[in-house]
Amino acid sequence: MDIDWERLRAAATEAMRHAYVPYSRFPVGAAALVDDGRVVVGCNVENAAYGVVLCAECGVVSALHSSGGGRLIALSCVDATGEPLMPCGRCRQILWEHGGPECLIEAKGGPLRMAELLPHAFDVADLEAVVGEVPVPVVPERLAAWRGRGTVFVHPDLNAGQQVWTAYWERSAGDDVGAETGVLEEGPTWDDPAAAITWGHARTPRVVVVDATGTMYWAGEGEPPTEVPVRWPGQQSGEGER
Repeated sequence: MDIDWERLRAAATEAMRHAYVPYSRFPVGAAALVDDGRVVVGCNVENAAYGVVLCAECGVVSALHSSGGGRLIALSCVDATGEPLMPCGRCRQILWEHGGPECLIEAKGGPLRMAELLPHAFDVADLEAVVGEVPVPVVPERLAAWRGRGTVFVHPDLNAGQQVWTAYWERSAGDDVGAETGVLEEGPTWDDPAAAITWGHARTPRVVVVDATGTMYWAGEGEPPTEVPVRWPGQQSGEGER
């Protein structure tokens, strides 16, 4: 697709004139070409709480999705004089998400690819790589309010004559005044106790392993409490802490 940089810069300059910048007095405008040929624009919008400023590039991405979505092909960002301005680091990440490594950004020396402006970028591929290799335990929505509370107990069990590991998440009387004790959720079964412990960590920092002899071990976060002083074998001090 041919890119009319003059048209983009003109659109960015016009958007810049609508910027709301009573604090910095530094107006910014941005305009981007979408893969279907339309142009979307944005300007920076400041706030008395300085940290919640909206950059012009944020406005572009909002306009992209509010007008039908798509992918950004090229972007021009300008300052108060209409000269090309480089997106800040935060905006480079935003533009990568919606334009990818080949999206072009106008620069004074010529267009630059996002891959040049944000080398070694973090994106959805990194998330998929982790999620694909290590399943992330999910707490049921109905139990979300209990997350971080109570205790998960991990223990051995038998399934078709084979030893497996399971767990249950128990609320405690101290969670709420007058609250009933009882099991919040029962876990499935696993061949490896480490998987059951991971399930527990997704629910609460208090995870206790009870072996076949009834001995209790601490597999939670931080140092073992006085009532369960021995750490689960193979788990080093601090392991599982976030």
